[in-house]
Amino acid sequence: MNKNTKKGLLIVNTGDGKGKSTAAFGMVLRAWGRNFRICVIQFIKAETGQWGEIKAAKKLGIEWHATGDGFTWTSKDMNETIARARHGWEIAKEKISSGNYDLIVLDEFTYTMTYNWLDTDEVMDWLRINRPSDLHLVITGRSAPQVLIDAADLVSEMKPIKHPYDQGIVAQAGVEF
Repeated sequence: MNKNTKKGLLIVNTGDGKGKSTAAFGMVLRAWGRNFRICVIQFIKAETGQWGEIKAAKKLGIEWHATGDGFTWTSKDMNETIARARHGWEIAKEKISSGNYDLIVLDEFTYTMTYNWLDTDEVMDWLRINRPSDLHLVITGRSAPQVLIDAADLVSEMKPIKHPYDQGIVAQAGVEF
């Protein structure tokens, strides 16, 4: 490939530290500033949530879908949680294959594969066949499967070193949500 050739990148933000989604949303803001056509799909956050990033996206006119029902470890109905994740993947497949976007973020998507809500090999095969070559795709979440890491053009691992929660400081609006 010529060094000047533009290629859609597969970017993975993973690891146990905070900042995976925040880094992806920073990229969304940068892409918005360059007039990219953007879509974000969140797989865990509840569709009723009004997090800071969702409020900002609405003001900026960025397409945003929250398909989850909250944090999986507090789910009262895992069948519903899994169904929502699978529905999110159907939305993602439609958006990815449409050719209507320059950047798509699948936020918290690794969990769908790590918890076996979706078959990792099927997801990777589908992406390999259907993702447009010029589409930048960002996938976030802990414990990214090795096959995803191997396929990615860029992988960043967030590593926890220090966190306010460990000091008894609760999550703060505008900083963590």
